[in-house]
Amino acid sequence: MELTRKTIAKFIAAAFLLNLVVMGAGAWFAYQEAPPIPERVEGPDGETVVTDVQIRDGKRAFQRNGLMNHGSILGNGAYYGEDYTADALELKTEHMRTYYAQERYGAAYDELGSAEQAAVDADVKADLESDYDGGTIEYSAAELYAHEQVREEYVERYNEGSHDRGVPEGMIESEEDAREFADFAMWTAWFSHTDRPGGDHSYTNEWPYAPAAGNDATGAAMTWSVVAMVLLVAGAGFGIWLYNSVRLPEPSTEGLSVPEPGDVSVFPSQRSALRFVPVAAGLFLAQVLLGGLIAHFYIERAGFFGVEELFGVHILQILPFAIAKTWHIDLGILWIAATWLGAGLFLPPLLTGHEPRHQSTLVDGLLGAIVVVTVGGLGGIWLGANGYLDGSLWWLLGNEGLEYLEVGKIWQAGLLAGFGLWAVLSIRGLKPLLDREPVYGLAHMILYAGGSIAVLFTAGFFFTPTTNIAVTEFWRWWVVHMWVEGAFEFFIVAIVGLTLVSMNLLKRRSAEKAVMLQALLVMSTGVIGVSHHYWWVGMPDMWVPIGSVFSTLELIPLVFILYEALGQYRAMTETGTFPYRLPFMFIVASGVWNFVGAGVLGFFINLPLINYYEHGTYLTVGHAHAAMFGAFGFLALGMVTYMLQISIEPSRWDGSWLRAAFWCWNVGLALMVFVSVLPVGFLQLEVAFTESYAAARSLAFYDQPIVQNLFWARLPGDTLIILGTTIYAADLVRKRFVLRESEDDPSVDDMAVAEGVLNDD
Repeated sequence: MELTRKTIAKFIAAAFLLNLVVMGAGAWFAYQEAPPIPERVEGPDGETVVTDVQIRDGKRAFQRNGLMNHGSILGNGAYYGEDYTADALELKTEHMRTYYAQERYGAAYDELGSAEQAAVDADVKADLESDYDGGTIEYSAAELYAHEQVREEYVERYNEGSHDRGVPEGMIESEEDAREFADFAMWTAWFSHTDRPGGDHSYTNEWPYAPAAGNDATGAAMTWSVVAMVLLVAGAGFGIWLYNSVRLPEPSTEGLSVPEPGDVSVFPSQRSALRFVPVAAGLFLAQVLLGGLIAHFYIERAGFFGVEELFGVHILQILPFAIAKTWHIDLGILWIAATWLGAGLFLPPLLTGHEPRHQSTLVDGLLGAIVVVTVGGLGGIWLGANGYLDGSLWWLLGNEGLEYLEVGKIWQAGLLAGFGLWAVLSIRGLKPLLDREPVYGLAHMILYAGGSIAVLFTAGFFFTPTTNIAVTEFWRWWVVHMWVEGAFEFFIVAIVGLTLVSMNLLKRRSAEKAVMLQALLVMSTGVIGVSHHYWWVGMPDMWVPIGSVFSTLELIPLVFILYEALGQYRAMTETGTFPYRLPFMFIVASGVWNFVGAGVLGFFINLPLINYYEHGTYLTVGHAHAAMFGAFGFLALGMVTYMLQISIEPSRWDGSWLRAAFWCWNVGLALMVFVSVLPVGFLQLEVAFTESYAAARSLAFYDQPIVQNLFWARLPGDTLIILGTTIYAADLVRKRFVLRESEDDPSVDDMAVAEGVLNDD
């Protein structure tokens, strides 16, 4: 079966419309079916315990103080502290047991016999199963007692501080804010055990697993996990059929003239684009150093290799886990994005031989704007979290306090403007191709991929700190997941396609067809696949079947990306004279890690029944690191290597340091994920299944000797990653002095690639 580019483009348009309909309807349902914020919570005597204003103020305190990067809410966030929903529910049931045991039997719950404990447990579950018809939540005396106890526990823990838990003093500035944060956490616990009107399970589909509160996995979680496994087999069959039916060209160096780096002229705008690389490398080095610190925080909750004993200063007070984790995540996004932006501006002259007027100056301006936004955003996070920004400034200029969307809204708007400027510069650079090709051409594809990153980012502007947390999570995952499973994957295949063309390994039309087919598969699965993040956060039940189906199918395009990577590897090894072996090592590694991290590990944790117990455990950490750094990071580094090899005098090119860094990164990532992170995750999964989710996220779990030893086992892998990044940064400094001079006025005749690309119509 031979598919034309026009036919694939029609399928892509249809998939886009399907995504628009499904996710648009989902947005409407998100607002309609979100867990209600009650007007007030009242005690058994009618006294007001909590108001809707206090719950919303509690969410503001949660975001302002960076608590989502200390612990998690509804399973989403950091794993260093407790999950606040599960913790509040666990504390609530424990204090209710205490109340009933003392009231009925005049003794502590643990001192009661089994029959008496069973009677108390029945009373607790009966209270928690009370109906809610809107307006006011009516507490029993036991629930009122439990709520008051949780408030004081959170004041003691998050206002006064608890170094044993890794909580710095004054993490929440005032007692009132700490109590309101407790009110917010208790509200999420309430809708996790309260049945939806007319339903037989809670707003969160009975998550978290808490036997004492009556929460257990629903039948739908089991049913759709089985359906997902069946779909995996069907999807594998479909992939084999597609592979054998659709004729796509494979990369091959046979009969092709691969341009030597010295045969390609360097434009002034390319030299400017290359300046993105050292800036990104500095961010990368800072990220991995912070990663080592926050990994060690799991061992010493308030120290760093005994430094606090020598100097009497707790590093936790100077740089709390929450701020270090926030910077770690943001730096990871920023260095990869900056590298991709630079690569996207470096490649067009290779393909077109075209240098627009003032392009170099504009590229420098974009880099300067990115530096301003980066410094402002990271500085704002610290200022906001430490209470230096009053009123609405804390979330406008400071820290919005949501994982992956931490920086203030003003800085987010700056990033969005940066994407817009990048699109304009890309259009200027690619104009000769854009004018000659159809709307589904390769140059258009790179613009669509980059533009989709910016468009999805706008979903982060659809909520404020007072928006219902379930609706907030709905939009937040539009940005985060649709980036990772949609726009980023699209960008990967588009940028690799451009690279293959620039190396003369593929004709432009052939690359367009391959990119479009993979983009179709990514769009058909990854966008709607975001819905597996909605299972436990209070979204409608419809997302369980939809998320199960599309999350499973996400594996199919990743198989194709792996196949593409292996095809590229074969092309690379066909001849011993292929000059770009080192850049391709990174690109192939990106495809392999994408399959392992996003594909294999992602599929495993996204089965509904597995996800119910593992949601927010170290299994997710393994998936995230292998997918984010392994897939997207290695692609960025591969593009850097390609850019450098073209930009350096061939006689002075030395790839030995980059090759050493490559193996440090790969071995280090493998050791971190498979020797330390995943084993901890499997232990957590067992505890969550046999005891409760709160137990799996508790300090007691992390303090177990076997878990502490596994945390120490992460040290070699982390060290290798830091070493590799240090070698990489040092090599960039070294290579800065051997760059070629750019041509003042290069023409198409100077280019080894552009003429063939432009004539490939």
